[in-house]
Amino acid sequence: MSMGKTTVFVDETLIKHALQVTNLKTKKDVIEAGLRELVRKRNQELLQQELGTFDLDLSLKELKKRRAER
Repeated sequence: MSMGKTTVFVDETLIKHALQVTNLKTKKDVIEAGLRELVRKRNQELLQQELGTFDLDLSLKELKKRRAER
């Protein structure tokens, strides 16, 4: 993995809030977690587009039963 130094200006209030709600220790940790989440979410969206949607005709009771059988 190539690491490079980049200078960016980020809203300090946003960084402080992210540090509080995530319990992460550093600004770097918050920024990296945010980037990982952005990539994860985009990959999830792309996968959903690739697979399409499915209509499942299951009741909540049937779904719980199937989960319990695993």
